[in-house]
Amino acid sequence: MLRAADIGVGDEVVVPAFGNVEVAEAVTLAGALPVFADIDAVTYCLDPSAVEAAITPRTAAVVAVHRFGRPADILRLHGVGQRHGLLVLEQAESESPYDEVAQRRQRAAYLDGKLRGVRTPDGGDGHTYQQYVVRVPGNGRPDRDAFARAVRAKGVDCRVPVKTPVHRLPEFRRCVSLPETERASDETLALPVDALLTKRDMQRTVAACNALGGLLQPAF
Repeated sequence: MLRAADIGVGDEVVVPAFGNVEVAEAVTLAGALPVFADIDAVTYCLDPSAVEAAITPRTAAVVAVHRFGRPADILRLHGVGQRHGLLVLEQAESESPYDEVAQRRQRAAYLDGKLRGVRTPDGGDGHTYQQYVVRVPGNGRPDRDAFARAVRAKGVDCRVPVKTPVHRLPEFRRCVSLPETERASDETLALPVDALLTKRDMQRTVAACNALGGLLQPAF
């Protein structure tokens, strides 16, 4: 899409650094320069205000990436694009059947009501819960990584969704301030909400997390 829009050498494209290294790679393959903007702390998608702050005379496009089943703020991003004459592209997540989405939402609602000591995701704007991502604050004991190891030891298949933001990778290293991206990379943990999970599986997740969550210092 970038090449079809004649975006290439000398152009800049604003992209997120929170995961999605393939987006930055696509910009580089087109001959343009990826410029990283910060994310919104709730949606984990590009923050339109941060995008606007990253625009320079060379900026030609913005690539908005939908994250974890929560859509980016496309209306505001298109508003930024219109004000500055920029192309706004979207990278959508793979779509799931309605029944599967409904089951994930049911499991997410169960976790929302039962989890303690972690910050549960905001379910606004038609969240489909491709991943159920919580925040584990790092100012207590255990931190996110220790928390994840302990939860896995209790049989819960959790994972860190973004281990290293793109602007920290050697091939894309930038000296740029992305506080929400950094914080999300350090605190987020994806818990299972797959359609095949049983009620016992969900209870195990809650029990494992809540047993550890009480050890965390207040951070909210």
